[in-house]
Amino acid sequence: MPGANAPVTLDVHLCGVRGSRPAAGEDFTRFGGNTSCVAIGREGEVPRLVLDAGSGLVRLTAQLAGRPFRGTILLGHLHWDHTHGLPFFASGDHPESGVDLFIPAQGEPEAVLARAMSPPHFPIRPSQLRGDWNFHELEEGPAVIEGFDVLALEIPHKGGRTFGYRVSAAGRAVAYLSDHNPHALGEGPDGFGPYHEAALRLADGVDLLIHDAQYTVDEFERLRQNGHSTPDYAIGLAEAGGARRVLMFHHDPLRRDAELQELVDAYERDDVVFAREGSTLRL
Repeated sequence: MPGANAPVTLDVHLCGVRGSRPAAGEDFTRFGGNTSCVAIGREGEVPRLVLDAGSGLVRLTAQLAGRPFRGTILLGHLHWDHTHGLPFFASGDHPESGVDLFIPAQGEPEAVLARAMSPPHFPIRPSQLRGDWNFHELEEGPAVIEGFDVLALEIPHKGGRTFGYRVSAAGRAVAYLSDHNPHALGEGPDGFGPYHEAALRLADGVDLLIHDAQYTVDEFERLRQNGHSTPDYAIGLAEAGGARRVLMFHHDPLRRDAELQELVDAYERDDVVFAREGSTLRL
């Protein structure tokens, strides 16, 4: 029988990998058009920890075979592309569900979420989702959530308080920085922003770094004020932090499959991969 600290196998389910807004049509099928959502579970177990609730969250209902979700959702921040899956998540909006939802602390969480999800903007507010929903504030620091050790740290991203997360269990670790604008802290060594303390702590030695790679180098020059990063920064952070593998995430909604494939051809290697909706990475 393995010891309590024996390594575990983690399954990282990529439910939504697009950024800013969903992308639909035949040009967005290979990499997927749903927005940010990643579900983490131990091998052979139903995922109970979900990072972000973009439109990709609806995919989790099929993975659960329609059964009610009982677990936790951590929101990195509250932009629409990270929350608009919530009312359409049938396994969460279920009479037998049990959901703890955490947001970066910034006021009473249900009321903050209801600014975007309540009449007249939407028919119901978060507290009217069926099942047992509980809304919580999360401060920076370590916590134990769904049996995982979670480290939440604030990272720069335009337009509201934003957390990056490090999720670990018995020898395996994943870092999640879905929306990250390090350039807000300065130029850094390569002009994309510094490898700052919070980013390095989250990425330190992880098996997988999931990182914002929305803009190409050329696009970054004119769009960096929008709050996102580049594949080049993600690779540099992985190298600086000793991450074993980096996953390019939060694809631009205008970037068609053929254009994403060009980036794959330019960057992808054993330790650098591009996120594809519906895939599972086993650590």
